[in-house]
Amino acid sequence: MGRDSRERMVRSAAYLFRERGYSGTGFRDVIAHSGAPRGSIYHHFPDGKAQLAEEAVRYAGDFLNAGILAATEGGDAASAVDAFVGWWRQVLIKSGFRAGCPVVAVTVECHDDAPQLAAAAAAAFGRWEDTLATGLGNAGVPDDRAARLARLIVAAVEGATILCRAHRDVAPLDDVVAELKDMARRAAEET
Repeated sequence: MGRDSRERMVRSAAYLFRERGYSGTGFRDVIAHSGAPRGSIYHHFPDGKAQLAEEAVRYAGDFLNAGILAATEGGDAASAVDAFVGWWRQVLIKSGFRAGCPVVAVTVECHDDAPQLAAAAAAAFGRWEDTLATGLGNAGVPDDRAARLARLIVAAVEGATILCRAHRDVAPLDDVVAELKDMARRAAEET
């Protein structure tokens, strides 16, 4: 039961961070959203909000990475791009453009008093890049190019997600994806 409450709080924190940001999400919000017992948050997260945020970033990073890994097994360079983008597109539309990336939300609000948050975010972004690079490599993109292209994909999609939220439209993401898929296909054909 306790583990279930803890996991629900971590998932709720990730969900709330993507809509409200790190600073805009309090323990009360997490308790209300997760339905966890009120006193359990300090029991499970004795080091406070930074500990909860670190685990929420890890959870979000692992969740998305699993989707990327599953979708890149096909060996097609363009599908590696689609794997990373499909989930973001869905989140944007379903949330009415209120939700973005919880990892980005925590990253932009990281403070010097919680360096573990930046480290957790860097690790999540790094896993996504590695998984995308492996998928691109399996599709025939040379390793050094695959690593650079994977970093570009992560950076471009995260930026496009922000533009989509500002414009309340998926067009920026669709435009970025079209270009990234074209680049990935060409990179795979160059070998």
